Amino acid sequence: MTELKKESGGVVRIADEVLTIIAGTAAMEADGVLRLAWISGGKTMRRQMAKCTSVVVRGKTVTIGLSIAVRMGTKIHEVSVDVQKRVKAAIETMTGLSVAEVNVSVKAIVGEKKKA
Repeated sequence: MTELKKESGGVVRIADEVLTIIAGTAAMEADGVLRLAWISGGKTMRRQMAKCTSVVVRGKTVTIGLSIAVRMGTKIHEVSVDVQKRVKAAIETMTGLSVAEVNVSVKAIVGEKKKA
């Protein structure tokens, strides 16, 4: 749980799970990302994102790690950079925290299924 002290004298607490959901959702918006890697069916969205995303908070600085699966034929480097930018912007905009790193691991490349 991350605590942010506000000038008004109150405290805002942000659960790490919230940071995970923000990061996972932002990553999924990048063109070429098919899914967060290692997602199996039947689990809730939160559990899926938690398996593929790591969050480390130190003070007001966040380090994010993501595992993704990309579409065959995409430029992995470009997709990864896009994911990093989107995740950084989403976390900083929504929480006011500073993002130190967004580490992206491409765990799978998925081709399109051929129609029978």
